[in-house]
Amino acid sequence: MSLPVIGYAGMTHLGLCSGIAAASKGFPVVGYHGDKELIANIDGGKLPVVEPELDDMFAANRERLTFSDSPESLKDCDVVYVAVDVPTDDDGKSDLSPIEAMIETVTPHLNDEAVLVILCQVPPGFTRGKCLSDTRLFYQVETLIFGRAVERATQPERFIIGCADPKAPLPENYGTFLEAFGCPLLPMGYESAELAKIAINCFLVASVSTTNTLAGLCERLGADWSEIAPSLRLDARIGPKAYLNPGLGISGGNLERDLATVCRLGEAKDSDTRVIESFRGLSTYAKDWIWRVLENCVPGGGENFRIAVLGLAYKENTHSTKNSPALVLLDHLKEYETRVFDPVVPADAAPQATGAESALAACEGADVTVIATPWPEFGEIDPKALAAAMNGTTVIDPYAMLDGAAVTAAGLSHHTLGRPPTHPAGHPAQNAAAG
Repeated sequence: MSLPVIGYAGMTHLGLCSGIAAASKGFPVVGYHGDKELIANIDGGKLPVVEPELDDMFAANRERLTFSDSPESLKDCDVVYVAVDVPTDDDGKSDLSPIEAMIETVTPHLNDEAVLVILCQVPPGFTRGKCLSDTRLFYQVETLIFGRAVERATQPERFIIGCADPKAPLPENYGTFLEAFGCPLLPMGYESAELAKIAINCFLVASVSTTNTLAGLCERLGADWSEIAPSLRLDARIGPKAYLNPGLGISGGNLERDLATVCRLGEAKDSDTRVIESFRGLSTYAKDWIWRVLENCVPGGGENFRIAVLGLAYKENTHSTKNSPALVLLDHLKEYETRVFDPVVPADAAPQATGAESALAACEGADVTVIATPWPEFGEIDPKALAAAMNGTTVIDPYAMLDGAAVTAAGLSHHTLGRPPTHPAGHPAQNAAAG
């Protein structure tokens, strides 16, 4: 028996990563996108997204991957995913028109037995009523994470499937494809599945917001959040994989979108969503943590004050800058001389700053160095080399990429989330604490 052919309509982050993962499970895959240049680049091995291991997995499964700029290429597919990335505005509101347009484009080209699966994130009520038989229309929750897309696409924890009738068996080809991933299948009504994705993100944001709030207290109380977090991971009600690392608010667009969606639904349906609104406020506050530290430790700056910002992506292992804390910080620094470096994101993402060729080059002559994105390579910076490059002595390292003891031993002050700052011997703050 031949394996079903799986189609993906939309060859940006979601569709491309999902399609390559499907090919890695042995399935023939057709990737469609109406942009001829994009398809030509992908066909030539030039992928438009940055993800660890994605290029290698693409190369290893190239013979099972076909790409086309014509929707007619989907006619032989047994399952077709609509996998368009969903743009959001600054208020977290989704633009659903690209999804609607893609559905209208591909539906006429489906064969009579093909299943259409909406993989994009959509609000509750979107899938039901689309112009296709209920037995051939499904919604599937996507769970990709920027920087971990290969892992999430090839090793899913579960598949949440929105159906017209959750009690009915899935179409054979669709079921065969999902079962190849060896994870639980959770069929439910369309609206339940659509809301399940939002619910997951709300619970994640609750963990992030609680962590950031308590980590902020640690900085002022002399406690160390890194000592507290292991005790929470050992609590079965919280768990070993809980989001307990302090951060600079929520970014990337997806979580912000879901919080905004819940607030809009609550207003429309007269339901109390104030706790979700508070998460949005806490995230905004957390994004300005670096700026508050900067203002506190070097008030006023001064003429020719130079700041190095390492990292522009909103998180490591991705090229995305959506709502990036680094860009939020740089908006505060327009009056200062700033130099930036990111291993993936070009410096022109921050037009108010000057780009550098390396992390240490960005720090040359800096009064303050900020590690705004936790790229692993920044953790390899030698504190002694950093101290030698800088004019000043302040390192703002929210994610504790550098060893604090080594930083202070090199004569630098170290500011990180979730614990009080540490200073070298002889620093005024150190003397004040001793007194």
